[in-house]
Amino acid sequence: MYRRLPARLSGLLPQGRMLPDEVWRRRHRAIVVIAGVQALALAAIGPFVGADALTSLFAALAVAYPLLFLALPGAGRGLQAAATTTSLLAASVALVALLDGLTEAHFHFFVVIGIVSLYQSRMPFGAALLVVLGHHGVIGKLAPQAVFGHDHATSNPWTWAALHGGFVLAASLAHLAAWRLNEQQELRDPLTGLANRTQLVEAADRRLACDPRPVSVLLLDVDDFRDVNDARGHAAGDRLLVAVGRRIAGCVRPGDQVARLGGDEFAVLVDGGPELARTVGERILLALADPIAVDGRPVALHVSAGVADTETAGERDAVTLLRNADLAMYMAKALGKNRLVHYADGMAQAARNKAELLQDLTVAIPAGQFEVHYQPTVDLPTGTTTGYEALLRWHHPTRGLVPPAEFIPLAEEGAHIVAIGRWVLTEATRQAATWSAEAERPIGIAVNLSPRQLADDDVVTTVRDALAGSGLPPRQLTLEVTEGVLVHDVDAVVAQLRSLRALGVRIAIDDFGTGYSSLSYLRRLPADIVKIDRSFVQDLETGIRTRTLVASIIELARSLHLDVVAEGVETEGQHAVLRGLACSHAQGYLFGRPQPAAVQTPAGDRVPAVRLPAPRCPTPLVRR
Repeated sequence: MYRRLPARLSGLLPQGRMLPDEVWRRRHRAIVVIAGVQALALAAIGPFVGADALTSLFAALAVAYPLLFLALPGAGRGLQAAATTTSLLAASVALVALLDGLTEAHFHFFVVIGIVSLYQSRMPFGAALLVVLGHHGVIGKLAPQAVFGHDHATSNPWTWAALHGGFVLAASLAHLAAWRLNEQQELRDPLTGLANRTQLVEAADRRLACDPRPVSVLLLDVDDFRDVNDARGHAAGDRLLVAVGRRIAGCVRPGDQVARLGGDEFAVLVDGGPELARTVGERILLALADPIAVDGRPVALHVSAGVADTETAGERDAVTLLRNADLAMYMAKALGKNRLVHYADGMAQAARNKAELLQDLTVAIPAGQFEVHYQPTVDLPTGTTTGYEALLRWHHPTRGLVPPAEFIPLAEEGAHIVAIGRWVLTEATRQAATWSAEAERPIGIAVNLSPRQLADDDVVTTVRDALAGSGLPPRQLTLEVTEGVLVHDVDAVVAQLRSLRALGVRIAIDDFGTGYSSLSYLRRLPADIVKIDRSFVQDLETGIRTRTLVASIIELARSLHLDVVAEGVETEGQHAVLRGLACSHAQGYLFGRPQPAAVQTPAGDRVPAVRLPAPRCPTPLVRR
């Protein structure tokens, strides 16, 4: 208990940041010059105030002597600051003695306090307080006339020592408080009021240096915040970030520190190991699962979180902890977002591979590395092909065929998806128009729209230009969106889909049942097709509950006058169950794998004639 007392007392005092080395050295050089000038000045002042030459020389040497410690090899900040502070305070003591305790001479102490405050350290203030108490008390007792200029002080030296010490302490605390308060503006995020990156790193460095116990860092990034920001506006996005910061702050323990690192990134400094950090992280994910009201409308959002700790990393360094947590966070995004991932060895290499792949994406289109493959969608009652789904493939020059699940999320994250989507749309509509001309019958095509594409103000113009450039009739084009677009702004999504539908194209809801399924959403969306996700189709032959759920989706779609397409049909058993449930369309390896356009033969005898449904019903779909 007594061993911790100094640390506890020190914690009660205000404290700001340590100065950068270059700034500290620059200030230190100026203070050394001031101390040296004072020594020379005292040697010159002595004779003018009646002191003999020996006394004046002794005073000058007493002021200059502490400066000799600056020459010691390996002298650190503390020793150098102590040496110059002692020299300045010795000048104050000598000046008071030379002026026989003149009251005005004591003001020099306060000038010295202002000078040593430039070190932005507690040590010089403590030294000043000790010197004042020692000088006024001890010297004031032994030679009161050399310290005090009035009788009451000479007869009560310790009382006046305490009084002058109180003045020095008050001045010191004022400087310390000003130091700390002035820095609050630099160490706080102006939007949320939370700590910023600088304060978080410095707090972590202090804990790592002073406490051997494990320390962890949680790094959290709001999933798809850019889309929310674009749909609602920057002002609403700022209010959302403030609300997110409050929820995160409400999930941590006393002693943990929450910071906003910038943009939609937050971090939590956890005073504990990996298990404790995981508990805090899971609590935050759960708290953010509830929609947040912004301008009277709820916004559903999620975060991806990465955790790093000193036990796993083996390094006690704040920058390393943040880097590792950042890598883990990006791994959480790559695994599907809305989850917490702990840092593990190998993530740094994975991050480098990701950065290289992201860079390579920027040249994939002009280098001709992308190719569109086409997978048929069939009408189950007749077995005829009703259209094709456009699926993007990337032939990387060194990595070979890169899976879509690996590069599509990267394209969305790096904002390349808009340009890539525009290219796919142009290629797919051109190919469908070519096939239609060759077959002398309409060939339908379907293309995916990502959430970021849908939020793009130019998406309607992009679709219109693709149709005009290819000559493809709008009713032969189906645009697919996933349920994930509903997380951002339902009203904005509905308005955008209606604008697209006004062109004459059809709208399909992809992966239905895996995201934000809602009867109210489905009723409001201007959709023509519902696609049942492959995860339901896989269990159709053996899962009674799955079969009941699929039957309910089909009946729901029928009541809303929507077509239904089952994805991922691979066996005759699944095919038979779907036909028995009166599912209208399906696609999967059972009917045909995705193939390049040159391999597909819509104009040949192998592919039956395309039967376009009534205008309200869409045809083809696109699955990434």
